[in-house]
Amino acid sequence: MPDFTDLIKLAEQLGADEAVLIEVAEIVAKDELARLCREPRCEGLGNSPSCPPYVGGPAAFRKMQQEYRKALVFKVEVPTDVAMSIERNEVLALIHEIGAKVETAARKQGAERAKAFAGGSCKALFCADYPECRVLDEKKPCRNPHLARESMSGYGIDVGRMMATAGWEQKGRKKGDAVVTFAGLVLLD
Repeated sequence: MPDFTDLIKLAEQLGADEAVLIEVAEIVAKDELARLCREPRCEGLGNSPSCPPYVGGPAAFRKMQQEYRKALVFKVEVPTDVAMSIERNEVLALIHEIGAKVETAARKQGAERAKAFAGGSCKALFCADYPECRVLDEKKPCRNPHLARESMSGYGIDVGRMMATAGWEQKGRKKGDAVVTFAGLVLLD
């Protein structure tokens, strides 16, 4: 199996503050985390094929895990005021972009089943100016297949635990934190 060192470098060149490889088996998908998309209702629910109910959920992720050994996890840290503003969407779009480009590079290296996951609804990030999702409502190809990736939340991925496995403190969850950490994930075969 390749060591994927160049994919770590690529993620960082694309804007990740840090990227590391972890064992896929260490990623946890929880049913109760996936349910948070429904209650309280996330505004992305049902708006794109990258979010519930159109993603397979925790059971599908656990099944996927059996097909992969390594995962590249990356993070982007931003000031709290950015994370709590509309600028948050730019950060989430960057997570999608990094994941998509690392996925493409991994496939070119022979990891043909590489699969990236990100955070946030692709509809809100890339097609907010359109009233409906082209894929869901018009049965036409995605406007942004080179960017849009499925939601980690929709699969119930415990992002906090994944970040801890990567050796990172999850920032932005405690009062007084100056930065918030966003993460992305690419499964590698």
